Amino acid sequence: MESNGEKIKTYVLISVFIGTLMSAVDTTIVLLALPTMTVDLKAPFLSTIWVILIYLLVLAAFTTQLGKIGDIYGRGRIYNIGFLIFILGSGMAGAAPNVTFLISSRVIQGFGAVLLQANSNAIIADYFTKGTRGRAFGITSMGWNIGGVLGIVLGGVITTFIGWRYIFYINVPIGIIGWLIAAKYIKDNKKISTKIDVPGVIILVSILSLISYGSVEIASVGVNTVNIILVLAGILLIAPFIAVEARSKNPLMQLKVFRIKKLSYSLMAATFQAIGFLAVLFILIMYLQGVRGFSPFYASLILVPGYLLSSVLAPRMGRLSDRIPPGILSGTGIAMMAVGIIIYLFLGVSSPIYIVIAGSLVTGFGGSMFWPSNTSAVMSNTPREFYGSISGLLRTLSNIGTLLSYVIAITVAAATVPRDVTFEVFLGIGRLNGGLSAKFITGLHSALIVSFIILVLGCIFSYITVLHGSNKTVEETA
Repeated sequence: MESNGEKIKTYVLISVFIGTLMSAVDTTIVLLALPTMTVDLKAPFLSTIWVILIYLLVLAAFTTQLGKIGDIYGRGRIYNIGFLIFILGSGMAGAAPNVTFLISSRVIQGFGAVLLQANSNAIIADYFTKGTRGRAFGITSMGWNIGGVLGIVLGGVITTFIGWRYIFYINVPIGIIGWLIAAKYIKDNKKISTKIDVPGVIILVSILSLISYGSVEIASVGVNTVNIILVLAGILLIAPFIAVEARSKNPLMQLKVFRIKKLSYSLMAATFQAIGFLAVLFILIMYLQGVRGFSPFYASLILVPGYLLSSVLAPRMGRLSDRIPPGILSGTGIAMMAVGIIIYLFLGVSSPIYIVIAGSLVTGFGGSMFWPSNTSAVMSNTPREFYGSISGLLRTLSNIGTLLSYVIAITVAAATVPRDVTFEVFLGIGRLNGGLSAKFITGLHSALIVSFIILVLGCIFSYITVLHGSNKTVEETA
């Protein structure tokens, strides 16, 4: 018979899985609905594209800060509020009368998702001990990492058979279930007596917003002086941010934590993996829709086998990371993702579809190894009092990776065919013919090579963690 403690852990895991899955699904669920939204709301495409991008921008800019709020005011309370805000934003988005209201609703939805994402890993670390965290992270990583592709499939099905508004309405009943479980079983952690580092928050939000917005605009309209200045301004603010944090009594980001080499290298691995791998998903969608002429729905189904494999294996790989150094698993996982890219490089204008499926299975297997083991490595090497802020930072890096992946896929592909044609291919409303297909393949191969290089860097960082001493965690050495 299951003990009360184990019952609580089970329900905590279910609630975190639901919150993680919903927030991840909504990063991509609107993708296939954009053409329908554009027509229905009588809006220009350059406006409706921000229905996707504003959500990603909010996630990238605020996840770290709101992770620390969980440390201060209690993760249970903040996580529960996140559910309510996400549900509210979802309902508003579904009822949106125009594109401006829809974009504003996505901002609200994004803030709810930030509260869920920023505290999810920390909640797992609160309720599960070192020896059981790997399996728990394996289950929650299923929610995050299959959520993106699941969003594409659900977006295609719901938009085609029910209507685009229900891609948002579906979050309301699911969110209520997750909130009810969280409200009953997820309690506040021991709060930390500290204050919000307002100057640090302002500078960090400015850094992420400038870099993210500038990068997205480069992908959307091309390189120009204004966009370059925005990105450079964001980069230049990093130096004053470090200076402010070093002097702050209650820093937003505890720089001393980065003296823990295993933690720093694991965070770098997560960053490079997110940038490199999510770009591949966008590239494959453009290939299947624009070159092969498949419908958005059918194109998304081709990618499902790899993600199903990943979801099945992730909990098992998580348990394995509880017994062996997680850096070995995460490094091998990224290496397999890189091998998958090599398989994709054989794609041509009329290649057999089994090449895509084979590559998807290889990368899916690699993902099942990487995600739970790397998350376990990050949280196990984080001091307990910084669980929330580091959990938020880890998710921030993944969200930035999503944005930069979009930039890589669109920008490199648009170097070979006109940008408006690239967008039509990306959305599945246009197909290339004749010589344009061959040129576009060249662009996609170039983007895949860029992703391969980025993943190799992530692989190196994962393996380096194994070389730094024993596998003792911060908790064991405290």
